[in-house]
Amino acid sequence: MAHQKLVALSFLGDASMVIFSLLGAYLIRFETRMRGVGVLDHAIGLRDYAGHVLLGAVLMIFLLANFRAHDPRNFLNFRRTLLVVFKSVALWFGLFLSLALLLKIDPPISRIYCMVGAGMAWLSLSLWRWVLYCLLRREPIASALRQKVVFVGWNDDCEVTARRFADGRAHAFQVLGRIVTGEDASLPSDVPVLGSIDDARHVLRESGADVVMAVDGALDRAQMIELAETCGKEFLDFKLVPSCFQVLVSGLQLETVHGVPVLGVGQLPLHHAMNNALKRAVDIVGALVGLALSAPVMAAFAAMVYFESRGPVIYRQRRIGLNGMPFEILKIRSMKLDAESTGAPGWTVANDPRRLKVGAFMRAWNIDELPQFWNVLRGEMSLVGPRPERPELIEGFKEDIRYYNVRHNVKPGVTGWAQVNGLRGDTCLRERVKFDLDYIENWNLWLDVQIMALTFFKRKGAC
Repeated sequence: MAHQKLVALSFLGDASMVIFSLLGAYLIRFETRMRGVGVLDHAIGLRDYAGHVLLGAVLMIFLLANFRAHDPRNFLNFRRTLLVVFKSVALWFGLFLSLALLLKIDPPISRIYCMVGAGMAWLSLSLWRWVLYCLLRREPIASALRQKVVFVGWNDDCEVTARRFADGRAHAFQVLGRIVTGEDASLPSDVPVLGSIDDARHVLRESGADVVMAVDGALDRAQMIELAETCGKEFLDFKLVPSCFQVLVSGLQLETVHGVPVLGVGQLPLHHAMNNALKRAVDIVGALVGLALSAPVMAAFAAMVYFESRGPVIYRQRRIGLNGMPFEILKIRSMKLDAESTGAPGWTVANDPRRLKVGAFMRAWNIDELPQFWNVLRGEMSLVGPRPERPELIEGFKEDIRYYNVRHNVKPGVTGWAQVNGLRGDTCLRERVKFDLDYIENWNLWLDVQIMALTFFKRKGAC
């Protein structure tokens, strides 16, 4: 019942914001000085446009519902909610104009009205959903909204998943415990053991679970089928954690090959031409702006480097980029000229004695990375992506760290998801790779914007 009330509240709130936005767009377009923009045959009153407002509101509310804006499972995921709002508003803009042309609505739909309406709807819906999110993330409301998870079987990945579920107040899942299937009973974990696979149905009934996550390989085929049937009978969501796909799981797609269903990694977000074009456009604009704004800063610090250590001020270093292709990354030199006189490449460490005095400051504030805007403009890097590494180091990394080279499916970045989460310089490379893969799987333009903004506030360490 509580979920139904929240769904009704979210629907009414969204509908109110949509109607408010489209009415506001009418007032701005036709009741302000903007009415002089464009060609209008005659003055248009609200009565003339009431049908347009109503049709537009119904269409946008339908799109929001179609993209599951009112699904309780999304209430505690504000980023997903913002994406739903953006997709709904963008699609509404195109559909509403097309519908108006096809139906030859009189008076004709104003394109300026549609642009203003879309902008106001996106802003008002986002603000309203932020307010709702802030209210729902408070206990005990958040606890009631969380999906209760029971694991069947256990491994290291389950341990990591359970920890991530517990991070923050607004997490959407709560791990109740695990059902052991044999050897996994002896694995250390803070997650309580609820019972064994033999009494799984009783355990699931008593636990109040909503979702069952079964580890692939923990059960034989007959037991897995029986567990799936039990979940269906008890109205529980059944999820399988596949052991053969430990990377890029959000790209998994079920396909049919000559009538045989097969599961494999399909296209990822940045494999789509439109997403690539959008990201490249942002890179070009961002690189031009970055070069223009940072030119005086680069000139000043280059002069300081030269006076402290005579020699080239721009340091070129071979790195590996998209699809494993090498390129030369540009930096303002922050170390002495003989920093690698031994011929052994390596990372910088805390209080590295090879650094220049001004180099320590530059690295702390990422100033030495500013010339990489030129790498972005040349198409060798992106503003956001996994940080590129040296080929000498990668030869060892790809053998020791699973899926390391998957990072090279996208362009390397000036900043990245791992870096804004504190994984810079001499930090755990395996953790970096996990964040890089998470970025590749879940890329969207809003995520890039967030990472670029966070870069200015989370600059600890050097990379």
